[in-house]
Amino acid sequence: MVTVAVDVGGTFTDFVVLRDDGTIESFKVLTTPKEPEVAVLRGLREIRQRIDEVLHATTIGTNALLGQVGLELPKVALFTTRGFRDIIEIGRQNRPRLYDLFFDKPRPLVPRELRFEVEERVAADGTVIRRVNPSEVEDYAAKARSMGVKSVAVSFLHSYINPVNEEDAGEVLRRYFNYVSLSSRVAPEPREYERTSTTVVNAALMPIVSDYVARFSRGLGEVGVSKFFIMSSAGGLVDVEEAVERPVQLIESGPAAGAIAVAEFSRVIGVGNVIGFDMGGTTAKASSIVNHEPEVTTEYEVGGEVHHGRLIKGSGYPVRFPFIDLAEVSSGGGTIIWRDEAGALRVGPVSSGAEPGPACYGRGGVEPTLTDANLALGRIGDYLLGGGMRLNRDLALRSLAKLGDPVSIALDAVRMANLEMARAIRLVTVERGLDPGDFTLMAFGGAGPQFAPFIAEELGIGTIIIPPEPGAFSALGLLMADSRFEARLSYPRDLEEGFSRLEGELLGRLGKVDYFLRYADVRYVGQGWELTIPVGRPARLEDVERAFNDRHEATYGFRLNRPIEVVTIRVFAVVRRVKPVFRPQRIGGETKPRSFRKVLFDEWVEAPVYWRGDLPVGQVIEGPALVEEYGSTVVVPPRWRVRAGEHLELTLSRR
Repeated sequence: MVTVAVDVGGTFTDFVVLRDDGTIESFKVLTTPKEPEVAVLRGLREIRQRIDEVLHATTIGTNALLGQVGLELPKVALFTTRGFRDIIEIGRQNRPRLYDLFFDKPRPLVPRELRFEVEERVAADGTVIRRVNPSEVEDYAAKARSMGVKSVAVSFLHSYINPVNEEDAGEVLRRYFNYVSLSSRVAPEPREYERTSTTVVNAALMPIVSDYVARFSRGLGEVGVSKFFIMSSAGGLVDVEEAVERPVQLIESGPAAGAIAVAEFSRVIGVGNVIGFDMGGTTAKASSIVNHEPEVTTEYEVGGEVHHGRLIKGSGYPVRFPFIDLAEVSSGGGTIIWRDEAGALRVGPVSSGAEPGPACYGRGGVEPTLTDANLALGRIGDYLLGGGMRLNRDLALRSLAKLGDPVSIALDAVRMANLEMARAIRLVTVERGLDPGDFTLMAFGGAGPQFAPFIAEELGIGTIIIPPEPGAFSALGLLMADSRFEARLSYPRDLEEGFSRLEGELLGRLGKVDYFLRYADVRYVGQGWELTIPVGRPARLEDVERAFNDRHEATYGFRLNRPIEVVTIRVFAVVRRVKPVFRPQRIGGETKPRSFRKVLFDEWVEAPVYWRGDLPVGQVIEGPALVEEYGSTVVVPPRWRVRAGEHLELTLSRR
């Protein structure tokens, strides 16, 4: 019996198989963007053993909100307190383009005619001023159903303190609709606009995710699989019921798996502070791991614009839910190289994706990409996937030649991509008060190990870790993740009592919990926004205040002589899972290169090419060199060396 982890990417769908003895193996199939489950089921059928369970990372939530892969959002109705009908349209006064007088705000996910005002009221302290009238809700529900509404969001004033009116309304609405999202269950936090937006996004995704999970489950049934878990944006696995009830937590499912893989593998090798650098076929993502824990944020805008890895406030739909803090840029192996109207060379943001893919794939793509550039520079060979996929060098050179001298264009494009990806890493380090020079860079994804040394030089990082199975490391992260379930409470009267209450609720629901993680959203009195602080036990306000002051100074460069307030506390219930074992294949001895290849660094050199599986523990290779494997190629430039480690990792260090 085996467990299979599946990560659906923009170009490839990655599979990692975990067997009973802890050993792993990986493989890839091309993604089917319009029906992602097709590629998943195709890959599962290639596994000739009984599959006990499947762990899955998906981008269906993001794709739906961006209008991709043929997904159409359902009609959603919003039930809110009288006087707050237009809150999702008014929003905040954030302008995505400060000097553009004609910018378009994001289209509301609920049109005005489907927003219904209910005569109810709860005071800021939780006192019920006016109870919900079930007949009024029923009349609106019948009207909404007649207008084709499929899913309903309910967001009443101050329901995060007292949800009684939302619960009463929800009881009526469930008689009319299969999909009902209550803000007190989805996002029980202050800030009416963000809470309502989160609930509306959740309501919009419920039918889509429910349908996807149903199709996926039917397909799994065809191959004899009964258990199925999905990665959440917070870095934990959740069951199908939780995924369907709160699909808003799946928006950054795939990238979160990569960050968890970095955090867990950093424990294995004993390196505390690590920057995760994940470069696949479509995008590159960066995360910071401090003391083996990924940084977590509770603010996100889905479906909005990104500028050099930074989300632009006011351009998307705010979501208040725990997310692993990531920066993402449009630099992947399939990112297209082009010239703008002024003739300047540009890289991205458009990607060739899986269909047709880079020109060198020979699948109809004609635009040059970063993969074509690395092939032209000799940094990757003529075959991918262990020889299972042949690359066409002539097609790569021909596509690059449309922009100028193909080798010069390739080198310039790769350098530009390095700068862009270094900028993304600065977003999760320098802008969080962290010095990237104090971190080790862990590079993965099919393209990550090709670019990592050059990015490290740009950032002043001296050590790089290439983990095992880098081409499928995000999928491997699913196998290294634990199950996590979240609960939160706003404005607790007593910290320890509030945390204990949340832990009791989660324990009662799950039956078994291995341990709890505690966090608090804290700010100075009078501040507008909070920082998320880990909380120990017992929870003492003076400890939280000390940790908050330290974090505030590290992030913003100062602290205030002002009392703090705890806005929201949250608990993650963690259920441990069996993890992979990383055993070395060979210890001692030395392996010779399998071949040699011309590679362009500062000049053309004849570089030795090694196969990663041949390397024994302890072997050191001086650059320039290349280390190839099934899912990736590690580029070792001059001035660098690489050592094979005890846990199947490769460590690059500057000479």
